[in-house]
Amino acid sequence: MSLVLDPAAQDLLFREARTANTFTDEPVTDEHVQAIYDLVKYGPTAFNQSPLRITLVRSADARERLVKHMAEGNQAKTATAPLVAILAADNEFHEELPALFPHFPQAKDVFFGERPAREGSAALNAALQAAYFIIGVRAAGLAAGPMTGLDFEGVRKEFLDDDHSPLMVVNIGRPGPDAWFPRSPRLAYDEVVTTV
Repeated sequence: MSLVLDPAAQDLLFREARTANTFTDEPVTDEHVQAIYDLVKYGPTAFNQSPLRITLVRSADARERLVKHMAEGNQAKTATAPLVAILAADNEFHEELPALFPHFPQAKDVFFGERPAREGSAALNAALQAAYFIIGVRAAGLAAGPMTGLDFEGVRKEFLDDDHSPLMVVNIGRPGPDAWFPRSPRLAYDEVVTTV
């Protein structure tokens, strides 16, 4: 059986896509980000909770404040990427559930009345949305450089609030010179999939 998705699209989204480490100075516009979001917002989350929140880092001041919280190996590329996004989980996502899950608005209180339940669900579902976001960046013909080498608490204090937990930082742009490290190996199908 073959995939329905065109092979060129498969390459763009998966096989040829890599984490970019350098970028050109071509801008990434708000229109790019809007188009990416308008595509990936349809990716599934439990109860349609959609807890991902995106903070775009554009100004020189904000960039400088972010770079100081990045691991040393991530600082230069974060300083020079055309656009940087902080992806975070909204731990108060349940406030939106009556609108996002209208056929069962009481889910807000039945399942997510307690903060620990919200935090666990927000982290998992925002991580799903972060993956969709990376695929969306690729679908826009751009490269993504997702990173978790950062001071999470520092980023939260600098850019977010107590209701938001940072998940990762993503550098976004067109790949620059020597943008790619060699492709790392992947596990084989039979190493991952078990039938019971």
